[in-house]
Amino acid sequence: MPSPGDRAHLAAQRADLLRFAQGARHELGFGWLDESGQLVAERPVELWITCRMTHVMSLGVLAEEPPAPGGPDQAVLTDLAAHGVRALTSTFADEEHGGWFAAVGPRGPVEDAKQAYAHAFVCLAASSAAAAGISGSDALLREALDVHERHFWDDEVGLAVEEWDRAWTVLDDYRGVNANMHTVEAYLAVGDVLGDAVWHHRAGRIAANIVGWARANDWRIPEHFDSSWTPMLDYNRDRPADPFRPFGATVGHGLEWARLLVAVDASLGQAAPDGLLEAAVALTERAVADGWAADGVDGFVYTTDWQGRPVVRERMHWVLAEAVNTAETLRRVTGDNAYADHADRWWTYIDRYFVDREHGSWRHELGPDNFPSAEVWAGKPDVYHAYQTALLPELPIVPSFAAALADGSRPARTTTAAPGTQHRSEKGFPA
Repeated sequence: MPSPGDRAHLAAQRADLLRFAQGARHELGFGWLDESGQLVAERPVELWITCRMTHVMSLGVLAEEPPAPGGPDQAVLTDLAAHGVRALTSTFADEEHGGWFAAVGPRGPVEDAKQAYAHAFVCLAASSAAAAGISGSDALLREALDVHERHFWDDEVGLAVEEWDRAWTVLDDYRGVNANMHTVEAYLAVGDVLGDAVWHHRAGRIAANIVGWARANDWRIPEHFDSSWTPMLDYNRDRPADPFRPFGATVGHGLEWARLLVAVDASLGQAAPDGLLEAAVALTERAVADGWAADGVDGFVYTTDWQGRPVVRERMHWVLAEAVNTAETLRRVTGDNAYADHADRWWTYIDRYFVDREHGSWRHELGPDNFPSAEVWAGKPDVYHAYQTALLPELPIVPSFAAALADGSRPARTTTAAPGTQHRSEKGFPA
């Protein structure tokens, strides 16, 4: 039987996640799914979810894998990816001012702010769809990059600003690291798909800024800044469980940044900022020391204060996903098999607590007792983290997911090994 993290398990996870995710299709894009995979009708359709789903469906097209029972085949995946592109070029697009609305409903925009976080995902979705040959994606990608360059990229400081009003006339004073993290992800993907290194170099500039702030703060990344890029370490102290801007250090972001720093270093080679690999290791060590079983129970806490003490003790699925991704990435670049041991341990934990065998997908949140919770996240709106985690061990570190698949990398076809016959080479940890 498959073991957590082996190739058969990863393939089964990918197939079932796509089966679950197809239920997010909504006439306006991709909607919010509840615990059982049903659309939550009263919620607006959000840009970041539509983009992430379009990205994942495009990866599914490129991976060319057999579907799970009841899951989408190649033709359905292609149609789902095309549906996402159409939504981004119509429903969400602001024809008057340009850019994309943050959320829409049957009567039009529900939230009309122009957010760097969501616009980064427009770039990512468009680049993945373009790699998969989805109709309309090339024009969408050109428009997304033009908007991002004109409105979000601040070339003077080498970072992305956070949020504009609908007409691009008022820029919010808040600056955030989360949006910049996903901008790095998007810029790396865009550079890979287009073969244009300017996007890699911009990702490198952002990465260098983050490393500097993290190093000065004992490798706990400041998340929130004012308009002059001065850290606001007390931001949201009164709302510590905010899903996008929580107080303190976000453990999962330390892990996610570590993986992205390795990708930036590999993409830029000799042109990369100094010290990215060392920073990736330091960020990972800090996140594991502060976050894993910090309260005596297995699992990563969501956030800590600036001394490493747990603040929000709920366990988020995406943190475990990024922990596994980073462990596999650092195993490859450092040769240290302790990271493989971490990945084994965390996959076992994911399989035991997060994978929902009754309804599908991964539970998005667990309480400090590892039972399902919804203090921060209700439902299961996101398969992006989980799908990438089940795909990453089968691909090279660079280029990014869509470009690697388009270049010919493919998940290995698997057969179920007899009990007791698995070896490390079959565990989804290729060199």
